[in-house]
Amino acid sequence: MFKNIVTASFLVMFAGAAPVLATDGVVDIVAPFEITGLDPAKSGDIFLRMRIVETLVEADKNGNPLPSLAKSWSVSEDGLTWRFELQPGVKFQDGTLLTAEAVASALTIAKGKAGLLSKAPITEIRADGDGVVVVSLSKPFVPLLAFLAENRAQILAPAAYDGAEVKEIIGTGPFKLTKLEAPQSLAVERFADYWGKKPEIEKATYLSVSRSETRALMAESGDADYVFNLDPASRTRLANSDKVVLQSVSIPRSVLLKVNAGHPFLADVKAREALSLAIDREGLAVAILRYPAAATQLFPPSLKIWHDADLAPLGYDPEKAKARLAELGWAPGADGILQKDGKPFALTLTTYPDRPELPLIAAVLQDQLKEIGVALTINATNSSEIPAKHQDGSLELALMARNFALVPDPIGTMLSDYGPGGGDWGAMNWTNAGFEKALDDLTRVADPAEGEALRHQAVAAIQAELPVIPIAWYQQTVAFSPKLQGASIDPFERTFGLETMGWAK
Repeated sequence: MFKNIVTASFLVMFAGAAPVLATDGVVDIVAPFEITGLDPAKSGDIFLRMRIVETLVEADKNGNPLPSLAKSWSVSEDGLTWRFELQPGVKFQDGTLLTAEAVASALTIAKGKAGLLSKAPITEIRADGDGVVVVSLSKPFVPLLAFLAENRAQILAPAAYDGAEVKEIIGTGPFKLTKLEAPQSLAVERFADYWGKKPEIEKATYLSVSRSETRALMAESGDADYVFNLDPASRTRLANSDKVVLQSVSIPRSVLLKVNAGHPFLADVKAREALSLAIDREGLAVAILRYPAAATQLFPPSLKIWHDADLAPLGYDPEKAKARLAELGWAPGADGILQKDGKPFALTLTTYPDRPELPLIAAVLQDQLKEIGVALTINATNSSEIPAKHQDGSLELALMARNFALVPDPIGTMLSDYGPGGGDWGAMNWTNAGFEKALDDLTRVADPAEGEALRHQAVAAIQAELPVIPIAWYQQTVAFSPKLQGASIDPFERTFGLETMGWAK
């Protein structure tokens, strides 16, 4: 087990399971995310965070592109042809050399599967000799570099594939996979032939632990060295402990209420506005999240180029909310719940406990919406239910945490969530022609001023029509052992930081 397992809850949780065994000198990482499969489209984020795999392009902590497996790139004047020069002498973890042919093949496979790369207007990915990869486009696409940095665009060795299926994880990263016990755990060790700077850490393990309370206990007891994603109560308790070091950072992630804009109760924007006006964001953030993070708009201030400081903020006014619903013909029933045409204003809110604050926020929303006569039933279930219910049309409301850094430029998430037809984690039955044109134009515009105007137009449209209702902005908190040096949080959540960690001397 992870060092000395001392908590009964942990033993119960993993009774009958066989997590990866770890010993002293091994960095034990714990997070809530399960390893759902070998394919990068399923668990590519974990393989990237553990630095087993790499992408053609990296990103700095502001989301700007950095060289990775591609040491440089250039684009033709018409914007239709990109050329990527590869780092020389890179080896895969099976000893074979990284070639342009291998990169082109891996990216072509990735493009054919679910992921943002499939949404880029790519017509061909090919090798030009051993050291150059050429990407051809049907139209200019400015955010291509960000799309190539997405975890699902990771580069695997030719031997990792059986046709288009991934049968083994063989990357180029500083750590190679030595053991995998999906969906719970994996182990890695330092890759001796890594092409870049060699990490100090020799071995590490990863364990998926869904319960936040258990993760916090593992941090406090020393059973884990790096614990990712703590709930607010545990964060407050551990802040007074000398057994762990806490670190928090604002990240490009927001808590959102996803709205089925095609639902008869929610189709009118006045109804969605009423729900928004009923939410006391400041009180909720302080009480549940325990830091001031009330969302006044979709994007947090940390996403400087997308956050619009001049946008009128979302407010809290329950009396105005009641007036909006009265305008739509809703009147209080004997029990206080609004009625119209003999039907109560009752909705089901779907959420998930993977992020432990979400069910707590859902309970607060249930109380706050009841104040304006809207009855909520909370369905706390697997996160996969949200996209499933989106696809079959049965979703009414969903409370979720949405990451705007799926690629380093939030345009990737926006295209996925709010493009034509909406998205599993974004708009549902909502269209806005001006908004869609602004998004499409953003993929071609390189001028900073024009891009800023388009981003503000897009954000203003969501603020006005509320296909999703922003509730709170996120801070990510990690607890790590005082024995570790160089531990940090990547705001874009691309790495746990194993490559920069070391043991305290």
